[in-house]
Amino acid sequence: MIPTYDQMGDWLEEIAARFPEAFFEDLDGGIQLEEEALTDPDFPPDEMYVMGEYVHDLLGRYILLYYGSFAALLSEENEGGWKDEIFTTIAHEFTHHLEETAGLHALDDKDMEFLREALAEYGDE
Repeated sequence: MIPTYDQMGDWLEEIAARFPEAFFEDLDGGIQLEEEALTDPDFPPDEMYVMGEYVHDLLGRYILLYYGSFAALLSEENEGGWKDEIFTTIAHEFTHHLEETAGLHALDDKDMEFLREALAEYGDE
C-alpha cells in the first residue's frame, strides 16, 4: 500500500509525539515532510534512496523525511510497516541531531561505512 502524502504526514505527527521533548531541543525547524524522493547520486538510479536526513544550515536545525523515498521502497508494506520505518527513520535522525549538539559523530561514521560497503558491492557487480 502507498498512503497519501497527507496520511503519512498524520502518521509522522503521531509518531514524533512519542519522542521525548528533550530530543526537540535546538531543533529549530522540527520535523518536516518533503513530497519528493531523494536518491543518492553515487548509486545507479533508483538503487539507493534517502529516507530522511538531519540538516543544520542557515535556516537552523531540522529533520527532513522524504515521502517519495518511502513510497518507492515501501509500496508492498502495510500501515504497520510504514509506521515502523517512519519511527526508525526519525530515531536515526534524532541520533544525528543529539550527537551533533554533543560534538559527537559516531552515527555519521557508521553511515559512511555503510555507504562505502554498499558502493563496493556495486563495484563488484
